[in-house]
Amino acid sequence: MIPVTSTYRLQLREDVTFDAATGFLPHLAALGISHLYLSPIFAAQAGSTHGYDVIDANVIDPVLGGEAGFERLAAAAASHGIGIIIDIVPNHMAFSLQTPWLRDVLRHGQDSAYARHFDINWSDKLVLPFLTESFADALSSGQVGIGQAEDGPVMTVGDGLAIPIAPGKVTADLDALHAAQAWRLTRWERERDSITHRRFFNVTGLIGMRVEDEQVFDDMHAKTFDLIDRGLVQGLRLDHIDGLADPGGYLRRLQARVGNCPIWVEKILTGDEVLPDWGLAGTTGYEAARKLAQVLTDSQGHARIVSDWRAATGKMGSFHDAIQTAKHEVLRQELAAEMLDLIDLGHRATQADAREQGGEALREAVIALLIAFPRYRPYFCQTFQRPEDLALMDKVTTEAAADLRNGAVVQQLAGFITAPGTDAARAFQVRFQQVTGALLAKSHEDTAGFRWNAYLAANEVGADPDAATITANGMQDWLATRQGSALTLTSSHDTKRSEDARMRLVAISHLPDDFAALVDRVAGLDGAGVACANDRWYLTQVALAIWGEDDLDQRLHDHVVKALREGKTITNWIYPDTEAENRVLSLIPKLTADWAAARPAALMRLIARGEVLSLIQTALKLTMPGVPDIYRGCEGPHFALTDPDNRLPVDLDALMALTEASGFAGQKARLTHAMLRARRDDPAFWDGAAVQFAATGAGFVLTRVGEGGRVTVTCDPNGADLGAGTLMKEALPGLRVDFSPE
Repeated sequence: MIPVTSTYRLQLREDVTFDAATGFLPHLAALGISHLYLSPIFAAQAGSTHGYDVIDANVIDPVLGGEAGFERLAAAAASHGIGIIIDIVPNHMAFSLQTPWLRDVLRHGQDSAYARHFDINWSDKLVLPFLTESFADALSSGQVGIGQAEDGPVMTVGDGLAIPIAPGKVTADLDALHAAQAWRLTRWERERDSITHRRFFNVTGLIGMRVEDEQVFDDMHAKTFDLIDRGLVQGLRLDHIDGLADPGGYLRRLQARVGNCPIWVEKILTGDEVLPDWGLAGTTGYEAARKLAQVLTDSQGHARIVSDWRAATGKMGSFHDAIQTAKHEVLRQELAAEMLDLIDLGHRATQADAREQGGEALREAVIALLIAFPRYRPYFCQTFQRPEDLALMDKVTTEAAADLRNGAVVQQLAGFITAPGTDAARAFQVRFQQVTGALLAKSHEDTAGFRWNAYLAANEVGADPDAATITANGMQDWLATRQGSALTLTSSHDTKRSEDARMRLVAISHLPDDFAALVDRVAGLDGAGVACANDRWYLTQVALAIWGEDDLDQRLHDHVVKALREGKTITNWIYPDTEAENRVLSLIPKLTADWAAARPAALMRLIARGEVLSLIQTALKLTMPGVPDIYRGCEGPHFALTDPDNRLPVDLDALMALTEASGFAGQKARLTHAMLRARRDDPAFWDGAAVQFAATGAGFVLTRVGEGGRVTVTCDPNGADLGAGTLMKEALPGLRVDFSPE
């Protein structure tokens, strides 16, 4: 098996097919990449831009080139000495009429062979919130009819819907026909609180899968196992592991089946949380991106920026306070269905426990526990309790009970979570652990992270703006315990800012006066007062983050619309207020015209400092323990905001020519090439080398010492000329990389 020394993440779709991926292989081989890391390859909904809305987990998507195309890619990769890692989605599939298993469930209800595959509450009909009006109104207006599809008769609604109906149930009475089905059509707005399937976060169009069931597990992974058995796939990346009923049990079963095929999980670690002992290769690496941003942030400059932001906006409290506020909103809005489901499960559990509670007491207790839970989830199961989870639940229970008149219900529900004694309590335990992650993600990443705009470099997946910095000693402690096979990412398809854009934002902590000058300049633009100070602060940072990019105005426009709707302060996704949005958007062309004409010295200095920090980040990433993961295009400069901006096409020919480029582009490309090849050429050294991270007068030094050599990365964020190193044989601003025999 090829040693995993680095990975290169390619986003398939949007014209990136298996044949297009094959075109990258010579470049990746020259770059020193050991493994090509692909976004989901299985059949997804028509027009999918990402592939996570899988409709058939056992068919390789024809849009990408089908199985034959994947086989060609795998063979070509092997010929270049490159392995393949695929991204699989065990948690959910598309809640779509294009999903064959779901169509069978719609037709046959609980008699379907796939009824247990989907996480559906069969105490009611399966709710389909597909209509723009009530079913009764659609019926009375003549929009409902009967049709015929390849797999049998269907009920049609308008021009777009054709839903399978039960065999033998066809009747001219369309209202009675609808009532006879295992499903019930409703207006789309009912998805907020009336759905009967477990979804991914608040995305009703994705339905949870019950992979804890052995048959479902086998059916969901049949093609994945076939690809591994045939030697076409050499690694797995698992999407959203925290959504599963029993992540640990699932992973044990998966590892037993795939043997020594390495597995990485998308797991967001918060605070001092560590990955459970699941015997994995590691996480996908968001915690590494967080640590790199922390150690490169200047603590004094950061404090100045936050102080200035508070003065400008009047915002008080902490980011934690902002999350708690967002949790209350998200739980009652986007996740109301999950909240109501948990309350119902809690009621059933208290009945089975012979200590039935009142509805309001249950509602208060469920909400209090969810709000108090600080991580994505604990990992309680029927057979195992981790001491750290028990300690965490004790703390959460105390906090949740503190603001209630009677904490007895909280204590009772917490007991169901830690040690369920009945099937009803076990059902509450499972669902509580699935909801905590959705609530934190929607409250932190997708709400508070777009409201708390002081320092966007810390508003990242899994990061904490209340802990935006780390000392050299803290960094050393973290590096010393880091799993060597874990991925180290700095950009991904899900990061809020790409790595180089983030370093421009880190630069404002080094040059707070220059950032203050930019903020004041934006505030002085004609008509700037139509946007609040917090929104102007946000716009200034994102403009800095991608300044100089093509289609700048349009990209800023699209991103700011998303940011405002995610923040949910003046607008939102469900009921957008375009008039309020346009007031903020009107500043974009004024800002870009002003900066383009004046080329403010403060802007130029921040950009230059961002380049220095980007080079340091790249060197640290490629030297520290862990497997470097390069997001497509990030071997060179990459300035992007959150998706879909970070999924725009990349130019392979331009990437291949980067090592000959001048300036920052060439420096980053040559640094990346040199260090990736060093890792590929001597994997044993990098696997075993001890790590030392220490502060110097001007910056930091990271050293790896192992059998056969010593690598030293000397960093000065001020950009001093440290001279050419022996591994990277050119002078880079603020950076020197040396390799010496030991």
